[in-house]
Amino acid sequence: MEIELSSLYGQDIYTDRGVYVGKVEDVSVDIKERRISGLAVRNINPNAFDVGNKRGVIIPYRWVIAIGDIILIKHVKKKGRRERGKEGEGRESEEKK
Repeated sequence: MEIELSSLYGQDIYTDRGVYVGKVEDVSVDIKERRISGLAVRNINPNAFDVGNKRGVIIPYRWVIAIGDIILIKHVKKKGRRERGKEGEGRESEEKK
């Protein structure tokens, strides 16, 4: 599939489960392989990815499923969710004491 890199800038990215991720801010290109290697995204939806205090993330291009009016990527589990849930449970039980 041939696409113009400029057509990717500003496109919305969603997961295949319908979760909004963010907008493409830049494109990472592997010059030697002559292919796109990743999509740089800022202002990531915290419901899609837990990026901590980072300003953005580069989504590997291999996650891209389709490109059209939007960019569709594979849904990946949000990291840290289980740990935060356990910490929150601990805090609640401590506050109740």
